[in-house]
Amino acid sequence: MKTVERGKFKKMALRQIRTIGDEILTKKSKDVKEMTPRLKELIKDMFETLYDLNGVGLAAPQVGILKKIIVVDVEDEPHVLINPELLESSGEQTGTEGCLSVPGKCGTVTRPNHIKVRFKNEDMETEEMEATELMARAICHEMDHLVGELYVEKVEGPLRDQEEEEEAS
Repeated sequence: MKTVERGKFKKMALRQIRTIGDEILTKKSKDVKEMTPRLKELIKDMFETLYDLNGVGLAAPQVGILKKIIVVDVEDEPHVLINPELLESSGEQTGTEGCLSVPGKCGTVTRPNHIKVRFKNEDMETEEMEATELMARAICHEMDHLVGELYVEKVEGPLRDQEEEEEAS
């Protein structure tokens, strides 16, 4: 699988993150039909923005682009998933999630513990990947953005203040 090295994009542009209440976050994204220089630049910018904000995943709608593109980097394992589709899921994991589009808040969400996903890579070649635990959670979270859903719609109980959560742990 082709991956992107963390820190490789020092000269790329940071993108503005759209936050809860922005209508674009409620819309469905469109399939990517071909890779263009503009989309390659978007992907690089998305990684740079993700790293700048210390996130683990970012979806194109979060930077105002309604295209089915997500970038995920869990434990220095960066991945680009274009037009991702969930093929299988099993098990459950319940844990705390936050989102760059819902700054300062977090909540408890249950997601699959194991997934299998099909997607196109940056060369528009079809790939499949299996993921577990945090990687599975991150991919599912970002895929929700592609259909106009935020994690706050799945939160069990109240949203919590992220700063207080970090101080308590």
